[in-house]
Amino acid sequence: MSMALADNRSAVNELPAEEAPLLDGFLATEPKRPHPIRRRAILAAHPEVAKLIGYDRRTAAIVVAVVLGQTALAGVFGHLGLHYWWLALIVAYGVGAFANHAMFVAIHDAVHNAICKTPVANKWFAIIADLPNTVPTAMGFRCYHLKHHSHLGDYDYDADLPGHWEARLVGNRWYAKALWLFSFAIIQVTRLRRLKGTVPMMGTWTWINAAVIALYDLAVLYFFGIAGFIYLFASFWFSVGLHPVGARWIQEHFTFDPQQETYDYYGILNVVALNIGYHNEHHDFPEIPWMRLPTLKRMAPEFYDHLKAHKSWAKLFFSFIFDPRYTLYSRVDRSAANLAKA
Repeated sequence: MSMALADNRSAVNELPAEEAPLLDGFLATEPKRPHPIRRRAILAAHPEVAKLIGYDRRTAAIVVAVVLGQTALAGVFGHLGLHYWWLALIVAYGVGAFANHAMFVAIHDAVHNAICKTPVANKWFAIIADLPNTVPTAMGFRCYHLKHHSHLGDYDYDADLPGHWEARLVGNRWYAKALWLFSFAIIQVTRLRRLKGTVPMMGTWTWINAAVIALYDLAVLYFFGIAGFIYLFASFWFSVGLHPVGARWIQEHFTFDPQQETYDYYGILNVVALNIGYHNEHHDFPEIPWMRLPTLKRMAPEFYDHLKAHKSWAKLFFSFIFDPRYTLYSRVDRSAANLAKA
C-alpha cells in the first residue's frame, strides 16, 4: 500500500528544465512492471473492483453508429466529387480523424474481449470497427498488442517501443518528429519484424479481416468513387498521426521518469476517444471495458491520484514536436537494463 500512498504530486508531466535529450538509448530500468503489482494491491484493498471486469455491449452499438456515419460522409464527398477534395481533407482532419480514432479504441477493447461475451464475436466487431480505415489493421493489432501488456518496455517483445533506427534517424529535430508522427501508420508496421514470440500475423482471421476490408473498399469506390475513398483514407491517416489525437502515442508511455512509464490523460477529448486516456487504469485491468475505467479510478483514488498525468493532448502534441528534450528514446526499456547488468 505504501506505493499507492506516495507523494501527492501535480497531475501534470512537467519537463525538468535541466533534462538533457536522450539520443543514444532508452531509459534503462530494472524494476518489475508496475501494473501487475498495482493490480494485486488494488484488488486486496478494493475487492469490489473485480465486478468491473467483463464486457459492455454498448460499444458494439457505438461501432455500428460510427461506421455508418463515416460511410455516410464518404457518400457525401462522393456526391460532391473530386473538385472538393480539399474539403474532404479538412473534414477528415476535423471530424473523421476523431471517428476513426474511436474505432481504433473499439478495436483495442475487442482485443481484450471487452465488447462481447465470446472471442469470436469480439473479433467480428473489431473487423467492423476497422471498415472506415480502408486498410486492414484489427487482426494484425490483435497479434502483437497483448505482448505489449505482458512485456511492457521490453524491446524484443513490445511493438510500442520505437526501433533504434527510428530514434537515431529522428533525433530531437522538430521537423523529423513531425514527419515521424505523420508517417506513424507505416512506421509502426516496420517494428513487427523485430518481435519475438508473437502470434503469426498471417492467420485465418487476418485474411478474413483483409477480405472484408477489400470488399468494403470496393463498395465505397463503386458507389461513392475516389472522392469518398479519399475521405475515409485521410480520416484513417490523420487518426494515427500528425493530429492532436496522435499525442495519445506520446502520452501513454513516453517519460522522463524511469519510475513512472505509463501516463494518463484526463482531458475532455476522452469523451470522443472512448477513455483511452485512462491508460494506467487500463494496464492495471485490461479486461475492464473503457466505459468503466473512470469508475475504477473513483473506486481506488489512492492508487491513481498521486501519479503524474497529462491534462491536454494538444499541449503535449506541440511539446513533443518542438521541445528538443523529447526524443523517441524518451521511453523505458527493461531489456536495456538487463544488457547493462550483463
